[in-house]
Amino acid sequence: MSRLLIKGGRVVDPAQRLDAVRDVLIEDGQVVSVGAKLSVRGAQVIDAGGLVVCPGFIDLHVHLREPGREDKETIATGTRAAAAGGFTAVCAMPNTAPVNDNSGITRFILDQARSEGVVRVHPIGAITRGSRGEELAEYGDLKESGCVAVSDDGRPVASARVMRRALEYAQAFDLPVVDHCEEPTLAERAAMNEGPVATLLGLRGAPAAAESIMVERDVQLAELTGGRLHVAHLSTAAGADAVRRGKARGVRVTAEATPHHLLLTDQAVKDSGYDASTKMNPPLRCEADRRAVVEALRDGTIDAIATDHAPHTVDDKKVEYEEAAFGVVGLETAVSLCLDRLVGPGLVPLPRLVALLSTGPARVFGLPGGTLAPRSPADVTLLALDRPRKVDPARFQSKGRNTPFAGWTLKGAAVMTIVGGSVVWKDDK
Repeated sequence: MSRLLIKGGRVVDPAQRLDAVRDVLIEDGQVVSVGAKLSVRGAQVIDAGGLVVCPGFIDLHVHLREPGREDKETIATGTRAAAAGGFTAVCAMPNTAPVNDNSGITRFILDQARSEGVVRVHPIGAITRGSRGEELAEYGDLKESGCVAVSDDGRPVASARVMRRALEYAQAFDLPVVDHCEEPTLAERAAMNEGPVATLLGLRGAPAAAESIMVERDVQLAELTGGRLHVAHLSTAAGADAVRRGKARGVRVTAEATPHHLLLTDQAVKDSGYDASTKMNPPLRCEADRRAVVEALRDGTIDAIATDHAPHTVDDKKVEYEEAAFGVVGLETAVSLCLDRLVGPGLVPLPRLVALLSTGPARVFGLPGGTLAPRSPADVTLLALDRPRKVDPARFQSKGRNTPFAGWTLKGAAVMTIVGGSVVWKDDK
């Protein structure tokens, strides 16, 4: 029997409404007890004095790129990046090559995760075959093989009829439907947010309405069908308001936000001199939208913080801004960014941040973990709130280097990641 005792840390477990100095005892991959001054003979002891001990962080939105684009990322490198960032589990989006729209691809991802991965990987299957927005994939097949949700992420489901059928069909298998909310004809050929900055830079922009129109549509379709809707990477005030109003009516809708939409605006495109690391979809919005998304995080409208980790090769990004690929990496920067820019200034209390990174994501997709209650998986993230961290892409575990936060100096970091009772990453600084 393997035993691990984490002693003397500040245990923050929102699922148990616990925020106190406690010890955590782990045996054979499960949490056994959380208590004061535990003592167990033969246990490996981790001194967590001065650290925060949290349920393992879960990222609902990650692009691992394997199979098909191993030049951008692999399950091995992506899960190492997750561990280095404090995440014990990631949900892998289906826009692989080929698209994860069948059990064969799902099983391949899970096999690779078992042999090469260092954190838990939960595959997400496609809403439609090939993510083409036409014919629904076989959700029963996907669920049985291990998928935890369905999404055509990166490609909005343009047809309301198809989205309605997806929400209805997914109910039979208790699968959330995750939509990239974008009205494609409004966002066509856009490189950034529509507004004064785009006009000044001479770039085509996508209006905030391109998102909010589709959020409103999907919330109403979830209300019509009773299905489970999850809105990916919410970035606009009107989109957040649509989710908020849907929740108030009892609609089964949840939402996530990314650190880059919480912290940056479209001004970053100008300030960076057209650096394509500021290009993502949805784009960075105006300050009013950014503030509204932060407020939605604070008031409970948003259920989870997710990275939308999207690694690209240098060649994908070192081109004209209009031609550059959408997306930024985030697994290794998210926790420090949130600690420094949200918790540090008092915008979000630490227990709320822990909930957004653990308890909330576990609840949204019905995943194991999200708590340190007895008999829960022994997935644990340890934080040092005073640890300085400089964002240095050259030191990333991910193959991707495309971050808009390069050079930022942050206060607070994940310093140890434990999965199933085993330490998979430790900051030795």
